[in-house]
Amino acid sequence: MRAPVEETQTSDGHKSGDLMSDVIHDARRLVKLEIALAKQELKQLGMAYAITVGLAVGGGLLLLLGLLVAVPTFVVELVPWRWQAALVWAGAYILIGLALLMVARSRFQLRLPKRTLDTLKENKEWALRRVKSSGK
Repeated sequence: MRAPVEETQTSDGHKSGDLMSDVIHDARRLVKLEIALAKQELKQLGMAYAITVGLAVGGGLLLLLGLLVAVPTFVVELVPWRWQAALVWAGAYILIGLALLMVARSRFQLRLPKRTLDTLKENKEWALRRVKSSGK
């Protein structure tokens, strides 16, 4: 058998049980809002990573295209002065492809959702203040 819990009156006339109920309700609402914010930030991060993957794929395709153009050109056109033009053309494709791959590589970074983490810290502080103030 449990001992009955005594409710105390606060200075403004509210019962301590009511205050705890309000804190719990507000905490649940905060959790729902935090989840919504995290979903939104993860969606934004996903979009940024999709663009980065596109850059990497584009760079890889240009490298492949450079090789596919260079090899036949060197074989068929291996006569004085013409092959140098083909080399420059293939080199341009390869340099552009490498540049795109380097940009994509620099953008692949694991980033945490900063706004969600900041608001989680704020909400923790708020909840602690609220619990302390309702316990007085």
